[in-house]
Amino acid sequence: MSRALLESWRVDEFASGLYAERRDLKDSRVDRLIARLIGRWGRGGLPLRLRRLRRFADRVEALAGDLGSLDTEQLRQRAAALRATLTVAGPTDAAAAESFALVREVCSRQLGLRHYPVQLIGGYAMLRGALAEMQTGEGKTLTAVLPAVTVALAGAPVHVITVNAYLAARDAEYLTPVYAFFGLRVGLVVPDQESAQRVESYGADVTYCVNKDLVFDYLRDRITQKRVRAGTRALLDGWLAGGRQPTKPAALLRGLYFAIVDEADSVLIDEARTPLIIASDVDDANGRALYEQALALAGSLLSREHYRLRPNERSIELTDAGRAAVAEFSAGLAGLWNIARAREELLEQALSALHLFQRDRHYIIADDKVQIVDEYTGRVMADRSWERGLHQMIEVKEQLEISKRRDTISRITYQRFFRRYLCLAGMTGTAVEVAPEMRSVFAMDVVRIPPNRPSVRRDLGQRVFLDGPRRWAAVVERAREMRAAGRALLIGTRSVAASEAASLSLTAAGLPHEILNARQDQREAEIISQAGQPGRITVATNMAGRGTDILLSPEVRQAGGLHVILSEFHDAARIDRQLFGRAGRQGDPGSCEAIVSLDDELFLAHASRWLGWLRGRVSPAGVLPAHLGRLLRQSAQAAAERQHSRIRQLTVEMDKRMQQSLAFAGRGE
Repeated sequence: MSRALLESWRVDEFASGLYAERRDLKDSRVDRLIARLIGRWGRGGLPLRLRRLRRFADRVEALAGDLGSLDTEQLRQRAAALRATLTVAGPTDAAAAESFALVREVCSRQLGLRHYPVQLIGGYAMLRGALAEMQTGEGKTLTAVLPAVTVALAGAPVHVITVNAYLAARDAEYLTPVYAFFGLRVGLVVPDQESAQRVESYGADVTYCVNKDLVFDYLRDRITQKRVRAGTRALLDGWLAGGRQPTKPAALLRGLYFAIVDEADSVLIDEARTPLIIASDVDDANGRALYEQALALAGSLLSREHYRLRPNERSIELTDAGRAAVAEFSAGLAGLWNIARAREELLEQALSALHLFQRDRHYIIADDKVQIVDEYTGRVMADRSWERGLHQMIEVKEQLEISKRRDTISRITYQRFFRRYLCLAGMTGTAVEVAPEMRSVFAMDVVRIPPNRPSVRRDLGQRVFLDGPRRWAAVVERAREMRAAGRALLIGTRSVAASEAASLSLTAAGLPHEILNARQDQREAEIISQAGQPGRITVATNMAGRGTDILLSPEVRQAGGLHVILSEFHDAARIDRQLFGRAGRQGDPGSCEAIVSLDDELFLAHASRWLGWLRGRVSPAGVLPAHLGRLLRQSAQAAAERQHSRIRQLTVEMDKRMQQSLAFAGRGE
């Protein structure tokens, strides 16, 4: 795999604005690169078997004694020789085994951490283009450095993609000494960076970045390249007429080669229902009056009579009676009110702002601005806004100063973007449930990696209470028990509002605690660092569910470890498993349980027709029988997952149709 060949791919595919999708590549230079990366039994062939992975780990173990006897300078010489081999031949099994052994030895000396055999297995699975499912606390951050160093030494740029800036910065800083030993430069791309910094970071051998920043940078490059192509003739004409030689603006990225996606199910599945969009500001001088009129009309309409509300799909459809009401209201009004489709769309946005987007769940108010909350991570998505006037409609609803309306100029789905990498790999704690979708959409097999130590976490089951107050009373009682026992407690919620409701209940009971949600995201590292101390109670949204380890003090470990309470089931059982995985990591003691209520969002949205019948079967203590609670959870989560899967499939199909239309019109890429 020569650097010259990689540079030629960069020019052919990126500078011209063309990114080929892996599934469309056959008998090409790119195909040969993929074959080298994923191996004979990788994607498209026999699945990666655990037996083969173990053989590779044994091969790496066999090199440990030889490398352990070398001094630092001798190790550097071995690394330099390996780099030459990888550049010419690519990551063959023999070269990859030596690379892994060297990385393992360097990590042991630089970081004081030595890869376990299961981490070698996970790293090899990723090197061959698979998604490695490794249990929480198994050291995925350290595992990813194995394939990252190997591919970077072979000359290909590597992107390690995480779900938030905190994790990207943490991992890049922590692992820089290891990369530096091999002569590799590490880049970091986080929000609010200048373009020059981003270009430098993407030019590094290994770049740690946040998924949304990466995709938006790609979209910006795509816009730039389209403008360049549109102006090429004029530039050349000027040059031929004696002017200056045409120059193209520098692109941020330098191609999509090898990616390791951390928390891959969150990025590729949970966040893949909505395309990412770059928009431009639009003058909207009379916007506020227009939005106020629309909200006033929307507030007067009746559900079912004038509109049909589909909260699960987050959509609203006007009925014939609703359209008639809009037409009657708009009589005598000017502007958009005179255009039937425009006024109906305006009203649908107003109805959405009133009924589908809730404060402290979908967004928060901070610094007198509407800030969108990522419903899967619980974090604020800075500088992001909803399109087509919805954001401004919500600002008017909240009586804030409105921002400029934005119109779409470029969009892409996660499915389309990530298929453009020459080789895509991933890691997460929960993926087997979505293995078929990972295979069909991203051509990526899921490989379950066994834990280094058997889990001793105790599952205390679930309790489903009649209503929220009973649920929070039970949570408070359990928190009091855990604090008295000297254990640490993590209470997981779905939304900012729910985390604050839990906090109010704990405060009323006199139980000191910390709360971690979108309002405290700047203190995340500090809160998590103390969450494993005796008697500590932490209430958190999904921010504490992914990518972070709660380290237990010796006293907490002796008292029984971390206890996790899930106070609301999520739409996907995978996300529940992520939260429970905070306890009992790496053989630590710990326990978990679910304490929920019948009026939770999941049940109201996906099992509402059963709730009346179930309320009649609640015990005098206000608890649903255990077998009915399990059945309720399973059926509701199954219904939610089917719906989300349909939405993702529809997103892919719409993306394909749009691309075909653009290609037919001569505007495809």
